[in-house]
Amino acid sequence: MARPSNRDERRAQIVDGLLRVLPETGYERATIQRIAEAAGLSPGLVHHHFGSKLEILLALGERLATLVEARAKPSSTPRGRLDAWIDAHLAQGDDASPEAVACWVALGAEALVHPEVRALHRTLVERRRTALDAMLRDVCRDEARRTRGLDVLVANVLATVEGYFQIATTAPDLVPRGSAAGAVRAMTHRLLDALPTRDEASSKRGASS
Repeated sequence: MARPSNRDERRAQIVDGLLRVLPETGYERATIQRIAEAAGLSPGLVHHHFGSKLEILLALGERLATLVEARAKPSSTPRGRLDAWIDAHLAQGDDASPEAVACWVALGAEALVHPEVRALHRTLVERRRTALDAMLRDVCRDEARRTRGLDVLVANVLATVEGYFQIATTAPDLVPRGSAAGAVRAMTHRLLDALPTRDEASSKRGASS
């Protein structure tokens, strides 16, 4: 009787090996040997499951997206879901992973060099942008707010999160510990509150006519 395949388990081990090595060495010095040691496997097994180190990096990009999505806590309100999205990216806690944040920054750096990584990075950022846009539109719908200029708000929040990732990796002492999520939540709520409701917009139109 054939033994069940452990391919997915081994691939996950190898990707997690790169996740541990990359923040310490950077991509160029993250050798197959080092990845194998971090994964508790032989270099031969790494080569068996991945054709190149670049393939492991691409798989790690998908893994990072899964990790942050899994952190989001459920909420019954549109603003609560928005806060959960921000917390999933920036909040401290037992499930926070500075290594994953550092790997995301490294992935962005390698996107400048490798077209395949650039394409994946763009896809993952676009996935975040789409999810954030949908949540902000849900808030506007729930509160009867106008959505004109919402694309600017989406870009502002997304860029702020990405900026925190960069600083947390390269100069963590510049951000008070545990402050990022609360600061971005407060900023986002203020920007949302500045969007007029449909009644307010109608009143302004009536006053100017």
